[in-house]
Amino acid sequence: MKRKLSRTKKNLLYALLGSSLFWQMPYAAYAAEEPATTEQPAEKQTEAQETFTLEKIEVTANRDQTLPPAYAGGQVARGGGLGILGNKDFMDTPFNLTSYTAQTIEDQQARTLYDVLRNDPSIRYTTPDGHIRENFTIRGFDLTAEEVAFNGMYGLAPQGHTPLEFVERVEVLKGPSALLNGMSPNGGVGGSINLVPKRAGDEPLTQLTTDYTSDSQWGGHIDIGRRFGENNEFGLRFNGVYRDGDTGVEDASKTQMLSSLGLDYRGEHWRASLDAYTSKEKYENGSPSSYSFASGVVSAPDPKTNLMRGTWGEVENKGILLKTEYDLNDNLSVYAGIGKQKNTYAGTYTGNHGLNLDAQGNVTASPPFQRGYTDTISSEVGLRNKFQTGTVQHQLVLSANALDIEGGTHFKRISTSSNIYNPVIPVWGADPGSPPKTTETDLSSIALADTLSFNQDKVQLTMGVRRQNVHTKTFNASTGNLTAEYDESATTPVVALVVKPWAAPISLYANYIEGLSKGSEVTETAALNYGEVFKPFKSKQYEFGVKWDRGKFANTLSFYQIEKPSLIDVAQGTGYIVSDDGEQRSRGIEWNTFGAINDKVRLLGGIAFTRGEYTKTEDGLYEGNTPYGVPKYQINLGAEWDTPWNPALTLSARAVYTSSQYINSANTMVIPSWVRYDIGARYKTVINKTPITYRASVENLFNKNYWSGSFSSGYATLGGPRTFKLSATMDF
Repeated sequence: MKRKLSRTKKNLLYALLGSSLFWQMPYAAYAAEEPATTEQPAEKQTEAQETFTLEKIEVTANRDQTLPPAYAGGQVARGGGLGILGNKDFMDTPFNLTSYTAQTIEDQQARTLYDVLRNDPSIRYTTPDGHIRENFTIRGFDLTAEEVAFNGMYGLAPQGHTPLEFVERVEVLKGPSALLNGMSPNGGVGGSINLVPKRAGDEPLTQLTTDYTSDSQWGGHIDIGRRFGENNEFGLRFNGVYRDGDTGVEDASKTQMLSSLGLDYRGEHWRASLDAYTSKEKYENGSPSSYSFASGVVSAPDPKTNLMRGTWGEVENKGILLKTEYDLNDNLSVYAGIGKQKNTYAGTYTGNHGLNLDAQGNVTASPPFQRGYTDTISSEVGLRNKFQTGTVQHQLVLSANALDIEGGTHFKRISTSSNIYNPVIPVWGADPGSPPKTTETDLSSIALADTLSFNQDKVQLTMGVRRQNVHTKTFNASTGNLTAEYDESATTPVVALVVKPWAAPISLYANYIEGLSKGSEVTETAALNYGEVFKPFKSKQYEFGVKWDRGKFANTLSFYQIEKPSLIDVAQGTGYIVSDDGEQRSRGIEWNTFGAINDKVRLLGGIAFTRGEYTKTEDGLYEGNTPYGVPKYQINLGAEWDTPWNPALTLSARAVYTSSQYINSANTMVIPSWVRYDIGARYKTVINKTPITYRASVENLFNKNYWSGSFSSGYATLGGPRTFKLSATMDF
């Protein structure tokens, strides 16, 4: 049964909606209605009124000036971070890079990472909408929650649902990035995601946001920023979030909490920052599910279906990161960073699966009771040097990093027969107790790269190499005994080129870059080489493209090929062995667009075409087949329009399309194409000298039931239901 609204929640709703009567009044009316006071002469009143023009009403704080500035329209930045190469303008970047701003996060009311990544045509979500954990695919390859970077370093970002209230930028770099960032924990090769934390701007910030999400999620977010010192060299940024209430899944509820603190110092030669956060999310009485099929794909059920009533799950993250940089002289600087993160989870954190779903809705519910943890220490140190040889400018960087991860997990599972049209409360496994240590991973590397600039930066050539060492241990969960270990090294290079051949703002670029994934362990007990651990996997990307910057509107067109090794079974005598000689390949074309096409309309999105193929499989059985969860076409296109009849009112719309896709390697099961529409509006005003922005949106406008994708062979994930979001942001 839905919980009744408390008085506090009702008051929050009134705060969100109570001033809607002002929406039809032009902004100038508010300024005109300010009464004169004896302390403020009439001429001062006029000056005060003039300062409250619509152009001055800005919800977001002044952005950290060390970051690339926002592009026209404010939805994306002009550039972003390239790991050891530092921040670069997108026109000087030999890769496909998009950096979504805090303005986009706020205006789209993004609650988690995928909410903002819905703008990217190359990215899809591989867990059900609303699940407590977020995994993705980029360019057809998996990227798990553990592989999101925080301030340029792996292993330190919150896992599960990543909160965005303390994030200034979400940077998406397409393709492998082993040289740029080092090897990610699970070796994702389709791309990388980096979270840039907020910093205090030069102007004081005190901002309060109240929000509502259907069915009955209520929340508040406080954002405070201040700078101190004679030259504003010291900065403080605090973000706090609390949400609670019923979710889109029938009878289920969820609680979210975040507290973060960002401190920074920016001196003439020395810069430093300290980021600390704690986040927690918990759901009760059920969650969204993924499904496998008894004999073939059936129609997608109502996403409100609660197959997991009675279950609960929670995840908690605590992280801290210290980074510093010092200029030894005008051309030479040294930098370092060290951070620690702890992640713990319990309940049904993963594995919310409905198995063998048939046309009558019969299904097996199989929720595991899990307990697990990861403890991570991440560190880096480097040296950057700018110098010139003849007419050639150099930007040389030498970097070393280390990532140490200890993890443990334990679970118990019991299966229960159920039906999606009449779900029963499933039998849940007993509490498995404290998780034992099951893995240790030590990733260490050293990298050297040089960017050579010719002819006033019209030609830029980047060359580099990284030597990576991978040391892993696996332990038996019951006995604690070491079951597998390997210690291997590999070298990954990059060659990348940017050419600006004409006076027109056009960049041609190309790159060859390799990715690295830790070697897999043979877990098939029937295999003759059971327990063998392979050397690290190398993936290769070839890419070229063109970028066109029209000043206020930009386009990027990319062509790429990524090859990634995979495991296959190979017959040997009367049995078989598992080999690492398999291969998956993706070839694709991407068009990305962003910016303002005029002073009232802004666009954001693009189209991605991907041709995924198994090029080597067991006995050639699946060669030529398309990997599961890799659709050919993905389209994301959004627009914002400042209405001519009221410049304070902005309307928005977005369409997300995914073509049909196979959900198993044999290509015998396919889910249909789908398209969903989102709409929104925001209105800026001033009440009692307080700037306020109201926002409203509807996601999945037509409440379409659809299978959104696949995370493993034979499994399909559900898209979310129609969702309403409301918020009011006040700047004090």
